[in-house]
Amino acid sequence: MSVVPVITIDGPTASGKGTITSQVAQALGWHVLDSGALYRLTALSALQKELSLDDEAAIAHAAENLDVSFSAEGAMLESQFVGDAIRAEEVGNAASKIAAYPQVREALLQRQRNFRTLPGLVADGRDMGTVVFTDAPLKIFLVADVRIRAERRYKQLKKKGISASLTSLLEDLQARDLRDTTRASAPLVAAADAVTIDSSHLSIEDTVAKVLSLWQRS
Repeated sequence: MSVVPVITIDGPTASGKGTITSQVAQALGWHVLDSGALYRLTALSALQKELSLDDEAAIAHAAENLDVSFSAEGAMLESQFVGDAIRAEEVGNAASKIAAYPQVREALLQRQRNFRTLPGLVADGRDMGTVVFTDAPLKIFLVADVRIRAERRYKQLKKKGISASLTSLLEDLQARDLRDTTRASAPLVAAADAVTIDSSHLSIEDTVAKVLSLWQRS
């Protein structure tokens, strides 16, 4: 077992994983792994290279050779800042599709594990607790009602000045949930030893406090 502590935060799209992960890590002074960003970066690279999203081998090759880095300013792909680009709905949908490919997941697995460095790591994703960091001393499964998640995403996009349809967002989230929970490779599911937190009616601060309290008791 690794001596580096890790907290995993898994859950469906727009459940607030990224925000909670970032704030928990900040409170503890730990590193952050946004595993979804790696899949989004792979998807963006594939779209830029005009690869077929149905070509698993080609997408896996792109994942293996991904030229990415992370800094305080955000994610970089081939030395270009792409923080906003990877949050586009087209990229998110493509990421959800390619994340179902076993070859792509395998290509990114060790890259994700390499983020586990001292003093500790808070990792957010779909299979952090079930596949990537199975020995994590604290595993969180963060959920929220799909309609509330759609409303949160809608507000985020509007705040950024991005046009969006609440109805379309709801349909996209429902489709992604179905794809994520039914895929053959590492489906979205709570680890047997995970603590489920429903953030539907919790503030960000309350959710962060819950996670930190659980960590203090673990």
